[in-house]
Amino acid sequence: MNILKIAHCRKQFDGKEVLSDISLTVDEGQVVSIIGPSGSGKSTLLRCATLLETMDGGALRYLGKSAVRDENGRAVYASHAELKEIRTCFGLVFQNFNLFPHYSVLKNITEAPMLIQKRNKAEVYETARDLLKKMGLADREDAYPYQLSGGQQQRVSIARALAMKPKMLFFDEPTSALDPELTGEILKVIRDLAAEHMTMVIVTHEMAFARDVSDHVLFMDGGVIVEQGNPEDIINNPSQERTIQFLSRFN
Repeated sequence: MNILKIAHCRKQFDGKEVLSDISLTVDEGQVVSIIGPSGSGKSTLLRCATLLETMDGGALRYLGKSAVRDENGRAVYASHAELKEIRTCFGLVFQNFNLFPHYSVLKNITEAPMLIQKRNKAEVYETARDLLKKMGLADREDAYPYQLSGGQQQRVSIARALAMKPKMLFFDEPTSALDPELTGEILKVIRDLAAEHMTMVIVTHEMAFARDVSDHVLFMDGGVIVEQGNPEDIINNPSQERTIQFLSRFN
């Protein structure tokens, strides 16, 4: 089953096209990694997919529901109520954690499920504590973000996204703000989620990780998908000159 379908997405900033005719389908349980140089449009694609940025053209669907439809080459968005419902389909983990500094770890995780989803307080707290245990942070629920390492903060932000019970998760370079030692912590959490068949789209610079954990890899450059396919093929044996050039820096 398709969870996400993007068709012919276009996006311009100040007349410069940053996404040009991007199409992508993500099936339930699939892990898709997006790789490419800085400025290639990877994060903009994620922001368009998660409704943080508006598309100029193309279509966007979650679980068959239309968030954006293409009308004569123009992107037309669904109603506010429909978009609110569609937003519950996905969670997003940012590269710089985006935790509320004045909230404890537990409050950071429990606030949105109670406030936005109107879920039962006892059930939300139980879910949050289970997630903290899973993240190896059971003893940190009363801590504040400033008292945590970067790796711990990122694990809290993953727990916060999971607490909303989304159908899929987006990760925008989840390890880029971390030193190499802490990077391993986060990659392990994502590997564990992949083993549980969580549907994920990951923008990453970790090539070996993308190869090992993904079902599908896209290489983007200049706002287009240059090459996509099986992770082994794309990362170990790319066919496009631009992909070969890019990956030679990592090998």
